[in-house]
Amino acid sequence: MNIQALDIKVGDRILAYCKGRMQACTVQRLLDSTPNNITLKVSTCVPYRESASCVVQFHREATVELASLKARS
Repeated sequence: MNIQALDIKVGDRILAYCKGRMQACTVQRLLDSTPNNITLKVSTCVPYRESASCVVQFHREATVELASLKARS
């Protein structure tokens, strides 16, 4: 399922390029919102660890894929 970057909320699981690869990330905080971009702090693990966090930026009009919550077998 895709949503607009403008509609992303804290706690959403999204697919983003973080730590050198595309992976599921949980949105921790909205860092900045400008007329052109949205900057988010995301974490690749729960509970949140600073070492597993990174900052991602999207254009406000971009569509972002929500990560599946299905458990892997």
